[in-house]
Amino acid sequence: MSSSDSARNRHDLERKKTRSLLLVLAAGLMVFCLVAGSLFYLVQPVALRIAVGPPGSEDQEVVQAMAEAFGDESRTVRLSLISTGGAAESIALLANGKTDLAVGRADLSMPSDAQTLAVLRKNYAVLWSPSAPIGKGYRKKAAGKVREISDIQNLKVGVIGKTAANTALLRVILEGSGVEADKVAVAQFGTDEIEKLAQDPTIGAYMAVGPLDSKITNDAIKATARTWGAPKFLPIDASEAIALKHPRYEAEEIPASVFGAKPAWPEDKVDTIGVSHLILTRKQLSEAKAAAFFRQLFAARDSITQRVSVAAHIAKPETEKEAEPSVHRGAAAVINGTERSFLDKYGDYFWFALLLLSGIGSAAAWLRRYLNRDERDENTNHRNRILAVTTEVRAAQSEQELLTSQHEVDAIIGETLACYDEGAIEQEDLAAFGLVLELFDHAIAQRRAALQAERVDEARGPSGGPTLASRR
Repeated sequence: MSSSDSARNRHDLERKKTRSLLLVLAAGLMVFCLVAGSLFYLVQPVALRIAVGPPGSEDQEVVQAMAEAFGDESRTVRLSLISTGGAAESIALLANGKTDLAVGRADLSMPSDAQTLAVLRKNYAVLWSPSAPIGKGYRKKAAGKVREISDIQNLKVGVIGKTAANTALLRVILEGSGVEADKVAVAQFGTDEIEKLAQDPTIGAYMAVGPLDSKITNDAIKATARTWGAPKFLPIDASEAIALKHPRYEAEEIPASVFGAKPAWPEDKVDTIGVSHLILTRKQLSEAKAAAFFRQLFAARDSITQRVSVAAHIAKPETEKEAEPSVHRGAAAVINGTERSFLDKYGDYFWFALLLLSGIGSAAAWLRRYLNRDERDENTNHRNRILAVTTEVRAAQSEQELLTSQHEVDAIIGETLACYDEGAIEQEDLAAFGLVLELFDHAIAQRRAALQAERVDEARGPSGGPTLASRR
């Protein structure tokens, strides 16, 4: 093998070493990016948008406090508020995919795939009538005579809150109690119009919808009592039947004395209808995000309540009975203790990652073999050359020829080992190369022994004794 051939081979080897190194670096970078991307996805905070309104309402105050508590106490969930004109608008944004969560009343129209994450508060329908025979028209006719829901027919009901949901609820109550809703006049008053409501002499009954500790409801009862006398609370005797027909309502009870102790308002418990304000989402929200929000909400509920007292009404939805809307699977899993573990959730991904990495490794091995095909061909040529040299060795006539053959094979061995160290040839290729070397070494040893024997024979001469040259 000439010096120019050796130099060219060394140059090719260096080039291939560089190519192999770049290939390994590319594979390592790919694996690193895959692992880093997976970790980033798993540990990044859950960012959710929540629509709530109207501005200044208790619902918005609670959600604002919720977002602040989440930001202060955890990096698990982040809330971004979207202020709306009310619950109906919030639900519309949810239906259009413009928000992840929305606060709305259960009896409002909502998308078919809407589901419940948590109960923000439960509202109770409170109906009462005045007792004093003061005024004209409806007041004079109704004074002291409205003792139950059926007595409301042909009278006017003052409803606190200008949302259409309250009048819809009143209609359900009237129809469920056997009253022709069309024969009942309805006047709606804003939450800031309590005194105007109390001074209206044409109203025969009142209705408020809110939590039992609602300041609005309590102020309205006291205002009407100051003007028209002690309130008579009207029971909704058909509350259970109404709840069966309308699953988004619930049969509830107003406890005695909840609106006043002396005198007791009401004197005894009163059957009524309840409707919840819910934190809603859509079914396609992932189970992991829903569960993360639910856990964080109840972990931070005390902190939220310290900011806004009405947050104490936040409650878990009931999963043991059918309800509309249904409870999201993520929240239900946390409530029922069936939430999947980390391995349950991501085990399939890990197996897929292992298979992917295995595939990448196999592809890299194939690619390496493909790129190193020239080295393997050269290794085959080296083996063939050693076999040829072995044949030449058996016919060598001098020790110098043997040394020349050994030097050539030594150079081949050096190049082959360098290729093996760089991964250009495999273990089985090196094993085959070793068999050829054993054959070469055996031929060298045999031929060297034969040459030595020939030299001894020449020294002894034809008779077996020393030759003339040796004697001299």
